Amino acid sequence: MTSTGPRTRYARGWYLVAGLALWSTGPAGAQEHNPPTLTVARLPRGTTVRIDGQLSEEFWRTAPTTGGFRQREPVVGDPAREETVVQVALDDHTVYVGITARDSRPDAIVARKLQRDQAVRVSGFEPGLRYGGDDIVAILLDPFHDRRSAYVFAANANGAEFDALVSNDGNEMNADWRGVFSVAAHRSGDGWSVEFAIPLRSIRYPSDSTAIWGFNVVRYHARLNEESLWTSWGRDPEGFHRVSNAGHLIGIGALPRAGLNLEVKPYLLGGGTREVEGAAVTTDGRLEAGLDLKTEVTPGLLLDLTANTDFAQAEVDDERINLTRFSLFFPEKRDFFLENAGIFEFGYRSSFEPPPFLMFFSRRIGVADDGPVPLLGGLRLTGRAGRHSVGVLNVVTEPAFGVPRQNHAVARVKRDLSTGGYVGAMVTDQRSGADWNTAGGVDFLVRPKPTLLFQGYAARTDAKGTQGGFSGRLAGQYQTDAVGAEFAHLIVDSHARADLGFVTRNDIRRTDGNVRYSVRPKLLGLRRLDFFMFGQLVTDGGGRTLERTISPNLNPEWNSGESIFSWYTDGFTRLEEGFVLSDSVPVPAGDYHTWSFNWFANTSPRRPIVLRFNGSLQGLYHGRIDSYGLELSATPSPNVSLTVGANRSLVDLPGGSFTADLASVRLTVAASTKLVANVLAQYNAFERDLGMNIRIGYTFRPGSDLFLVFNERRGDQFRLWAPRERAGLLKLTYLSRL
Repeated sequence: MTSTGPRTRYARGWYLVAGLALWSTGPAGAQEHNPPTLTVARLPRGTTVRIDGQLSEEFWRTAPTTGGFRQREPVVGDPAREETVVQVALDDHTVYVGITARDSRPDAIVARKLQRDQAVRVSGFEPGLRYGGDDIVAILLDPFHDRRSAYVFAANANGAEFDALVSNDGNEMNADWRGVFSVAAHRSGDGWSVEFAIPLRSIRYPSDSTAIWGFNVVRYHARLNEESLWTSWGRDPEGFHRVSNAGHLIGIGALPRAGLNLEVKPYLLGGGTREVEGAAVTTDGRLEAGLDLKTEVTPGLLLDLTANTDFAQAEVDDERINLTRFSLFFPEKRDFFLENAGIFEFGYRSSFEPPPFLMFFSRRIGVADDGPVPLLGGLRLTGRAGRHSVGVLNVVTEPAFGVPRQNHAVARVKRDLSTGGYVGAMVTDQRSGADWNTAGGVDFLVRPKPTLLFQGYAARTDAKGTQGGFSGRLAGQYQTDAVGAEFAHLIVDSHARADLGFVTRNDIRRTDGNVRYSVRPKLLGLRRLDFFMFGQLVTDGGGRTLERTISPNLNPEWNSGESIFSWYTDGFTRLEEGFVLSDSVPVPAGDYHTWSFNWFANTSPRRPIVLRFNGSLQGLYHGRIDSYGLELSATPSPNVSLTVGANRSLVDLPGGSFTADLASVRLTVAASTKLVANVLAQYNAFERDLGMNIRIGYTFRPGSDLFLVFNERRGDQFRLWAPRERAGLLKLTYLSRL
């Protein structure tokens, strides 16, 4: 009998992808894309616009309108059950968007959020937005009409803001970007309206007087749990995030460029820290200043310069306990690295695990295990140049924690393809004294048809005193509303090293595959029912099996908004080297049968009190690792929200056992959309660590902020309340546009 190896199974996976592509001739629920158009109203010079959400100025009465929204959920293609009217106006400095969201039951409008970035979030499981339970409207602007990258601005009926950058035709969405814009909402007897004022300086646009901008609008109607769009309302695989399916803004005409085209943003910071280690107490005062500069070198190409950079106002990371043998992965939250961050994406991320390979991960700059590393200065050149996306970054960090001064450099270019994809290349280089590490590679993404996508990369790494390494991946994906399939093969060899990136583990050959079948049964209040089957095979360079899993999934979603995501996994793991789990329990090398049952469940986010449950029962390393989590969120008013969470992990292995508890309380008090206080208290019982972070932010003018930040950590092996660290900081930033 002839054995079937990983290479043969991998080839069969590609045959299945190709077969599905040929089988699909016209996916159900797809919109035949004939982009709708909306003519922009040009405002005479001197026109006064008051951003109050009421759309009461005379030009709103005469500006062209558009509507005709259609549902994406729950009944694809049906007219929206409530009318939405959209208008766009423009002067020499600002884009104004007015949206009227009519509602036959204005008393039932849901608007519980007042804090920025809470009414809308980026989905963690698939491309697109995730609605936080409030009524919202969101607009998408693609000024260069490259059909790949765009800006998103959104608001709920309280005027709570959200913004994001979209890249790779919606495959990547960065919600941590902070744009400078104004928005206000107003409720009336026939619904609500919202008024956006987006400075042209906040977006990048071409000089061409005949330019057409990509444009789309989505409305989420919370009471009806309905998503409706101006265009791209189909499901195969359309949606608001798909920039290539946007409609058109016309009549824009010639737009002036800014005078010096320079943004100057200095900061002034003062504060102090107090650290306790045993009987020693150390205090340190801080008085610092720094400067950020931004200019548009050519239309769409931005140069950012920073000196003595500080990130004191950045949100702290959530506490986690590592119950795996791999490093934890935390997202980037620092402003300097966020704008156009998608340009620097190279490698492969995954939703439920640390990235197997990223050539560049910005948290490698200025963040060490022992604490923050001061940034001496840096530059970023990012944006569009014709059919190319360009990214250049160079940052110098000061000596810290025994590491000398380091230079971190990245260069990236991507060229658009007519099929809606790209080909690209990237190089990273990190140097510290005599030590160095360089990585370079090429990647691509092609989309022969909207439902079919192929992507991959190949990268080589080199470092002082080591042999060169390699990593590569090839993947194919087919997705419609009813069926989906994805197959991929990944290689990370034993010498791959990316000091400016993230490598979970070396010397692996990994083949992944999954298939999905989705139905929309008209019973039990169900909106959608997904059946998944995942499989994975991991071998080393010699072909020996390291891991093998098969995992069926069942995921129901109800019309009410409740949902469950659950899966069972059966598999095998080979540990070639032992390790110590959470620095507490030794796990010896050997072969292990594994199984697990996992679930996430949540009640509808439209409710004033939302519950989220998660759990994992694992048979692992000849023992058990079980985890349970519960989170309760309450929003008694738009000004106050409270989230309480708890997680317990029970580890019982032959080498030992322990219980690890985490608890957190997050309180938000918003006096307005501009003045918000956040309090986060976290307790890690396993580490006997109690931490508190208080951040008060006041945006006294768009782009200019005053932050008050207080951090405290307590606890040691003897006393929970033992003081360890205390810090208080006051930071002022002021944006000037010249």
